[in-house]
Amino acid sequence: MKYSEIKNLTVDELTKKKIELREELFHLRMKNTLGHLANPLEIRAAKRNVARIETALNEKLNH
Repeated sequence: MKYSEIKNLTVDELTKKKIELREELFHLRMKNTLGHLANPLEIRAAKRNVARIETALNEKLNH
C-alpha cells in the first residue's frame, strides 16, 4: 500500500485499517513461528504498512 493512497483516508478509516494490519501482522508472525509462512518478507511489508498508517494518522491528528 502506497502512502499516497493512505493519506487520502479519513481518521476512522485509518484507525480501522491499522487494526486490520496489526491483526494480519500477528497472524504472519504466528505462521512464521510455526514454519507455515512461505515468504517471510511479508512480515516486513506488513510492518511498513502499519508504520505508514501510523504516520498518516499522526499527521491528521496533529494538524
